[in-house]
Amino acid sequence: MPRPSVISPAQLLRLIGTPDAPLLLDVRLPEDLAADPFLVPAARPVPYGEAGAVRADRPVVVICNRGRKLSEGVAALIRANGGQAEILEGGQVAWREAGLPVVPMALVAGTALWVTRHRPKIDRIACPWLIRRFLNPAARFLFVAPSEVTAVAERFGATPFDIEGVTFSHRGEQCSFDALIADFGLSTPALERLATVVRGADTDRHDLAPQAAGLLALSVGLSRQYRDDLEQLEAAMPLYDALYRWARDGFDEGHDWPAGRAQ
Repeated sequence: MPRPSVISPAQLLRLIGTPDAPLLLDVRLPEDLAADPFLVPAARPVPYGEAGAVRADRPVVVICNRGRKLSEGVAALIRANGGQAEILEGGQVAWREAGLPVVPMALVAGTALWVTRHRPKIDRIACPWLIRRFLNPAARFLFVAPSEVTAVAERFGATPFDIEGVTFSHRGEQCSFDALIADFGLSTPALERLATVVRGADTDRHDLAPQAAGLLALSVGLSRQYRDDLEQLEAAMPLYDALYRWARDGFDEGHDWPAGRAQ
């Protein structure tokens, strides 16, 4: 009989990247983290002795090395404190054995605060969406004058992106969204498909994907609709959520009239 409150790697993968994703707590022991210094996307490393006291406004999935005593105990404590918690079946080992994406833990520390140029349109909205959905749900973003991005990054300890001369920026024909996917190990068919649309819209290469022209139109419209960059970002998050679901589940679906002619 299957254990209650257990989620499989395949089931968790379907939730990651969506607005309804659970909070992921990695409670592996220090020696296990040292042996495999990578995290399930969007997971947050927390000492197991502290994780049970976490107060979350959404369900929690607890990850330990093999899905046994540590995750069982932490999940039970969270439930005893009134929260909702499941454990990842088989833990980090099962996730790895399934060949699913993992994020280098060494890079995760720099995902809390980011800075880029103000008045975003495409890449500077797509990147924050990717960061919040796959790296750090609590990430914050600073939009500043282009001339001040580097100085603000240094003074406030923020990670700069989508500006010349920094790590997470355009690389040849690739845009900043591509750079984040590559460096954080997030490559999946769905994200690569979405990246092609973002790249086409951001670099005026609408030949790369027919959806690129539509993304450009919507992005320009949002930039005209909102004067505040953070309000624009919040308004655009559902747009990218929908694009991700299209890229993951609906990219081969058509629509035509009369109904039923295109499936």
